[in-house]
Amino acid sequence: MILDTILRHKRDEVSERKKARSFASLRREAEERTDVRPFREALRREHLALLAEIKKASPSAGVIRGVVHPAEIAAAYEANGASAVSVVTDARFFQGSLEALREARAAVRLPVLCKEFIVDPYQIAEASVHGADAFLLLAGPLLRAELADLLAFGRALGLEALVEVHCGKDLDEALAAGAETIGVNNRDLATFRVDLGVSLALAPAIPPDAVRVSESGIRGPEEARLLRAAGFDAILVGEHLMRAPSPGDAVRRLLEGTEWGS
Repeated sequence: MILDTILRHKRDEVSERKKARSFASLRREAEERTDVRPFREALRREHLALLAEIKKASPSAGVIRGVVHPAEIAAAYEANGASAVSVVTDARFFQGSLEALREARAAVRLPVLCKEFIVDPYQIAEASVHGADAFLLLAGPLLRAELADLLAFGRALGLEALVEVHCGKDLDEALAAGAETIGVNNRDLATFRVDLGVSLALAPAIPPDAVRVSESGIRGPEEARLLRAAGFDAILVGEHLMRAPSPGDAVRRLLEGTEWGS
């Protein structure tokens, strides 16, 4: 399965990065930050919030957008009504980078999420040093204790986490570990099949005090309205926006025609 391959590579990658810079040094720099922007607050609004993603490629779709200027795209997202920005930073499988994260955040006033396959606290500190206000955790591959430890480490640095789930078991583990922002991925990472029904089925089981985000397969206002009606606070959209000739215009079109648009 591609996810297993990615996670094996990620552990090797982190081991190599630790040789270049120690965790202690990275953590000290992360602890000195005073400019973290509130992520959950940005997603919980009267209208449906859009977490707009910058993603150059993926294992399932290949290259999505040939030339990517993170600062320009992030600024266009903000100007057209996005509530927060997500930046995919994995280099090998998604052609992203931490530098893209840094560039995107410098161009906007919005909170920025580091979307990465996180298996080690080192990556959270690294994300913080590059400007992340929040980070992604996958509930499925992590043990509950690992998930809880990563959540606690992020909070110690002042960062918030979007914890991604795809089934009831994932959700139970995420909530037991202390997750406060839940992302329901409509894409099965084993088969890459997308089904909005995943979000609709899990929504009632997510506590009302949690921030609820639906991810993947959202391409128009109709789907946005459906998910809002199901109780979601926000949607995460990447590939649909990145394939558009103008990602900013795509944000506006996605939000137009809904009472929750900006």
